[in-house]
Amino acid sequence: MNSMNLLPALPELILIASVPAILLIDLFLPQNRRDVTFGLSILAILGCIAVTFIFPQEKNIAYSFGGAFISDAVSILLKLCTYIAMLFTLVYARRYINERNLTSGHLGGEFYSLSLFAMLGMMVVISAADFLTMYLGIELMSFPLYALVALKRNDSKAVEAATKFFILGALGSGLLLYGISMLYGATGSLDFIEVARISAYSGISRTILVFGIVFVVAGIAFKLGAVPFHMWVPDVFEGAPTAVTLLIAGAPKLAGFAICLRILVEALLPLAFDWQQMLMIIAILSMALGNVAAIMQKNIKRMLAYSTIAQMGYMLLGMLAGVREGTRVIASTFAYSSAMYYTIVYVLATLGAFGVILMMSGKGLEADRLDDFRGLNRRNPWYALIMLVCMFSFAGVPPLVGFFGKFAVFQALVDAGLIWLAIVGIVFAVIGAFYYLRVVKFMYFDEPADERKISVPLDMSVALGVNGLLIIVLGILPGSLLDWCVFAINSAFLL
Repeated sequence: MNSMNLLPALPELILIASVPAILLIDLFLPQNRRDVTFGLSILAILGCIAVTFIFPQEKNIAYSFGGAFISDAVSILLKLCTYIAMLFTLVYARRYINERNLTSGHLGGEFYSLSLFAMLGMMVVISAADFLTMYLGIELMSFPLYALVALKRNDSKAVEAATKFFILGALGSGLLLYGISMLYGATGSLDFIEVARISAYSGISRTILVFGIVFVVAGIAFKLGAVPFHMWVPDVFEGAPTAVTLLIAGAPKLAGFAICLRILVEALLPLAFDWQQMLMIIAILSMALGNVAAIMQKNIKRMLAYSTIAQMGYMLLGMLAGVREGTRVIASTFAYSSAMYYTIVYVLATLGAFGVILMMSGKGLEADRLDDFRGLNRRNPWYALIMLVCMFSFAGVPPLVGFFGKFAVFQALVDAGLIWLAIVGIVFAVIGAFYYLRVVKFMYFDEPADERKISVPLDMSVALGVNGLLIIVLGILPGSLLDWCVFAINSAFLL
């Protein structure tokens, strides 16, 4: 193992070099030329994608930075999805932030640079091979998001949301760090593989390990926004500028899945019985509260916030189905693969939904109320169709990709013998379909409050079209992405 080989971390190194350069160039740009900053940010992401394809690693697993950084099939897949999610996010956000002067005056191009720094944190999280690197990645991802929520300093709602986000995020980080310290005290190591090897010994103090797991799972649940650590999600989603809400709701969920996979599966698999019980409770509560509370919302951003809480519950179902007594190895592989697949398709639908909200939010207008979507089909059939595809995907309507995401998770539960839990998930999925279909009803069957047509910027319209097409095509042909997830899990964890 050549731990000083920097090739596995080349995308991160490119981003580390390009973000300060973009920020410096932006400093000398006139206020009406922020499109240059946008273009350079897109080029930086495209550079990361190119490096990932041009310099593929020769072996399945490669380490760097003294074994603290890993590049494997899972990290490559999740990073590629993160790049794509960030590309969509920046394209959708460009008009919104320009019209609201978030890229002018004292702010400049901070939106783009902070977004790229957050993406760098996501990439570090995805490739973390020990607890210290994981924690640093989580903080590098979180702090730019705290700042972005409060980007409109004269907006009291945004500042309030940022304050809640920061305080509760710090609490979650503290719980996670305390749990990590207990695991380190019990095992004497921060390396995931070493912790797994040592914790498998019967001579280790199980009490300290279990206490450590409790705090670690609580910290992970904070970062995912799962019940009962969900308090920040609705307020932050509603209070943040919609472009920042999209950033928080999309790509970081891929990093959240990576946190679960790296810590729970790679490091704490010998203690699976303990964390499975906690995940089971968190998943059921998240599905219950998320789906029921979303029905009562009149603000679509709050509705999608509670939807996110519920969707994270479904992802956790796939995680907890991975290891059961007497379960075949193939069932473990499929369970984690289904959780990865579900996270990817959720992010894809989230990008499309918030993309439509951003397109409808014209200058001086925040299209964040459900009533704003009444009669959307008459005002702009294209937006209405994309939103319909996203809502149907969230609801799990076949043949869209969201249906196969839920189907894969439920199949993993059945394979693991957790049929009752699959039934609970299906019941809550049926309840959740109500508020998604209500949006469709507003768009197609209600009279519009405003008859004015909505203009469609070309680049954003094309991005929305590609986004919607991916949801449809991956729903009709789900095998390719799911097979890639299975291959990634098999290659990385040798299950």
